Amino acid sequence: MAVTKSIQTTSLSIEVQKSVDKAGDPIYAKKTFSNVKTDAAPKDIYDVAEAIKGVLDSKTRDCFINESSSLITA
Repeated sequence: MAVTKSIQTTSLSIEVQKSVDKAGDPIYAKKTFSNVKTDAAPKDIYDVAEAIKGVLDSKTRDCFINESSSLITA
């Protein structure tokens, strides 16, 4: 039996510095942007993430694509 994956939703998460701990190390939290097109190219999502990072007041670290998929049997 063949099984395929169907992407249902996609979101973009960016790690944003919220504070620092007692040792002075940064503490990050994820800011998530929903409703990213499921067929958006990774480069396009990256470009949007970089544009968002450019207008944020806080320092940022990594960005992530979060996909939720369903499995379908053929």
